[in-house]
Amino acid sequence: MRIISGSHKGRTIVPPRNFRARPTTDFAKENLFNILNNTIDMEEKDVLDLFAGTGSISFEFASRGVKKIDTIELNNVHYTFIKQTARNFGFEQIHTIKTNALKFISFCSATYDIIFADPPYEMPEIDKIPDLIFEHNLLNNNGLLIIEHSDKYNFGTHPRFTDCRHYGSVNFTFFK
Repeated sequence: MRIISGSHKGRTIVPPRNFRARPTTDFAKENLFNILNNTIDMEEKDVLDLFAGTGSISFEFASRGVKKIDTIELNNVHYTFIKQTARNFGFEQIHTIKTNALKFISFCSATYDIIFADPPYEMPEIDKIPDLIFEHNLLNNNGLLIIEHSDKYNFGTHPRFTDCRHYGSVNFTFFK
């Protein structure tokens, strides 16, 4: 795993062997950020990374100059890895929070320009995530929600759905 672009382009991210996360592939991540780079000015944005896993998406946003990133991860091994890696890379804009992502949505009072959620592919509540985020008003005006998921889910009928992109077994669905 590596950082694709920005100030830390090419830096590798090497999680410990006891990691249980399914990281977003570099191929899928590169394509996602190509879309974002063509539609969003990353600087001065506030980002929320739910179900952060390896922190790879947060590190990519940080490398591209995002102002603030709240990174949510419940697993203690993953949380500790993200905190240590952010510190080692000098990513002071990453704030790692150890909590359940769905509970965080319900008590969060901040708003974000971009929310990225990469829940476990087999999580039963995955289809509820867009509604929870919109019900709790976590997106700023013109904000963007991106959910990574398997092809088992189709969010195409959601009223806030805007697009879905497929990269191998990785799907990104976009909501506004």
